[in-house]
Amino acid sequence: MHDDLIAQAKAWLAEDPDPDTRAELAELIEANATKELAARFAGTLQFGTAGLRGELGAGPLRMNRSVVIRAAAGLAAYLKKQGVPHGDDTAGLVVIGYDARHKSADFARDTAAVMTGAGLRAAVLPRPLPTPVLAFAIRHLGAVAGVEVTASHNPPRDNGYKVYLGDGSQIVPPADARIAAEIDAITTLTAVPRPDSGWQTLGDDVLDAYLARTDAVLAEDSPRTVRTVYTAMHGVGKDPLLAAFARAGFPEPMLVAEQADPDPDFPTVAFPNPEEPGAMDLAFARARETDPDLVIANDPDADRCAVAVKDGADWRMLRGDEVGALLAAHLVARGARGTFAESIVSSALLGSIAARAGLPHEETLTGFKWIARVEGLRYGYEEALGYCVDPDGVRDKDGITAALLITELASQLKEQGRTLLDLLDDLAVEHGLHATDQLSVRVQDLSLIADAMRRLREQPPTGLAGLPVTRTEDLTQGTETLPPTDGLRYTLDGARVIVRPSGTEPKLKCYLEVVVPVTTRADLAPAHEKAKERLTAIKEDLARALGI
Repeated sequence: MHDDLIAQAKAWLAEDPDPDTRAELAELIEANATKELAARFAGTLQFGTAGLRGELGAGPLRMNRSVVIRAAAGLAAYLKKQGVPHGDDTAGLVVIGYDARHKSADFARDTAAVMTGAGLRAAVLPRPLPTPVLAFAIRHLGAVAGVEVTASHNPPRDNGYKVYLGDGSQIVPPADARIAAEIDAITTLTAVPRPDSGWQTLGDDVLDAYLARTDAVLAEDSPRTVRTVYTAMHGVGKDPLLAAFARAGFPEPMLVAEQADPDPDFPTVAFPNPEEPGAMDLAFARARETDPDLVIANDPDADRCAVAVKDGADWRMLRGDEVGALLAAHLVARGARGTFAESIVSSALLGSIAARAGLPHEETLTGFKWIARVEGLRYGYEEALGYCVDPDGVRDKDGITAALLITELASQLKEQGRTLLDLLDDLAVEHGLHATDQLSVRVQDLSLIADAMRRLREQPPTGLAGLPVTRTEDLTQGTETLPPTDGLRYTLDGARVIVRPSGTEPKLKCYLEVVVPVTTRADLAPAHEKAKERLTAIKEDLARALGI
């Protein structure tokens, strides 16, 4: 076993094109670091609907140039088998974007080289830019596919590889499995042509076209008065967001200087995700200094948007479900038509808003790869701070256009002497108070998640927080409207719980929602208290049932 492992590592080393990971792997082999080598060579990083995502490092179970070259070659082979023209002037175009993480630019260049070597045309965005710019560029340029090199809001040690097809949406089954099969068929990097040139590096015209498109999300002559504090969370959002706000005529956002510029080490946050504890601390400190109307945050690749408001004497983050409902209400008030869609883990409030407005509503599995494919989509959101407010321009979540739209809404309310919190109260009176929370368990050992899911299936809870479970659904078999997924859904009297493993992080996620009837504004305070108590009790009971 030991000899086989060393031989496997040496074979990988012989083909590794990256001097950094070559040196890393050579040191592990020299040190006879069997345990660490086994952790890297116990399999391969699996390509799925989320593409690839993992820790940077040498070996097939890490993100590195060797893994990316194989992934690019598999994608190229898949595209050619799908009948995409190649090898001449009509060859299909693959557009490639990347963020500012470690190795992102290298992975983008390798992808461009592989596509060129496969007889396809490749075009790389001019510099690290938000993921929604790549999603926009695919349709804008008429590409057959797109690749975004990003790990979104994962820790600094991670990177990832997202694949889109020519409709501008991320891949879904069966495309993911077919691409994975092509990747598995690549036995050696020597069989993958990688010329040193031949691809195009795009200019700023694509970014300019994206920014021009952002104007479409705002109503003509709407108020543009709200003052904002903005953090890019050490990512790539600052310059595009500032440009979009300037075009729209909003006051220039006040920056959180410590987090304004790209830094792949994310020095001020443990996890560069606005939802994580402490991530917004610097933004709140800036807000206390400057007294803005709103705080806006993007995650590092700027496809998510976080919003914070003054609540009493201090600032608090709005939940993704709250922002999702606010944007929906704003679009309805502006006369938007089309389907409103959300993932199953998001609040039922969107369905109520759509029904009251006479609009179609659909639920999908988690991820914008599903939401973006809803027929006739006008607006889609997911509770994890993802909002698609212009599906004709970007068929993915977009933290820049979402920031524009929520700032327009806040400006409109400000003109009336009201706030986003006032509108949330209106929605609670109209539709009932929909309160959401999440129980999220991060693990080192992924088997703990599998054990917890098995425990729930073998011993499903019959009640939570004193509420009987009226319906239990195991989503692994799918439903009439949903494809199969590893998840469990519990319906209770006035509440809902969904449990699923995260698709991008080593987490087990439990999504909780309670609905408390509200008759008048005088009922709001006791309704909030009742919802808080019920969510806490559900969380406690669920934690016991999980055994984690």
